Amino acid sequence: MTETTVAEVLAELKALDDPKMRAVNERHGDDHGVNLTKLRAIAKRLKTQQDLARELWATDDTAARLVALLICRPKAFERDELDTMLRGARAAKVHDWLVNYVVKKSVYAEELRVAWVADPDPVVASAGWALTTERVAKKPEGLDLAALLDVIEAEMKDAPERLQWAMNHCLAQIGISHERHRARALEIGERLEVLKDYPTPPNCTSPYAPIWITEMVRRTNS
Repeated sequence: MTETTVAEVLAELKALDDPKMRAVNERHGDDHGVNLTKLRAIAKRLKTQQDLARELWATDDTAARLVALLICRPKAFERDELDTMLRGARAAKVHDWLVNYVVKKSVYAEELRVAWVADPDPVVASAGWALTTERVAKKPEGLDLAALLDVIEAEMKDAPERLQWAMNHCLAQIGISHERHRARALEIGERLEVLKDYPTPPNCTSPYAPIWITEMVRRTNS
């Protein structure tokens, strides 16, 4: 296979950019208009290419960065490199994919979780909470869940949007995964009413924690 250049990938992404899709995405904090199924197809064709991934990331183009995150080797990034990447991830989708597809697979995930969750930047802190939610669900040993609920109870109501979403997800995950803390998680959700009125499409579960917890527990027990 001939080597694919950054310019070729950027040209292909530009050809796929749909102004209407871009307008929709921009309302959600993502400045690109490329259909994600088509973007994933490009990444699948390119396969894993760490050097190309780094070059695409360096373009600061949102669609190119999404491709980069799909073709990179997550374990090839150093801790400080991941920290720099997160702080420079402007678009919401880039931020989410970086955390979920790369950082979670890194040997530095726990170290970064601890650093980020205490960061004064709420967007960086939201990444720390996303990693904490992952641990709540899959590796809760060593986490003080009661202390996490204390922080959520005190700070979630007035937190900036991205951080609030991440804390709310953690609250729901504690209630879903840990029966011992479920009653308190439900009570906190009911009292704070965060995302209670969030418009939820048919056949989707509301992000309002009490509904989310109750529905997921019901599915598990049914």
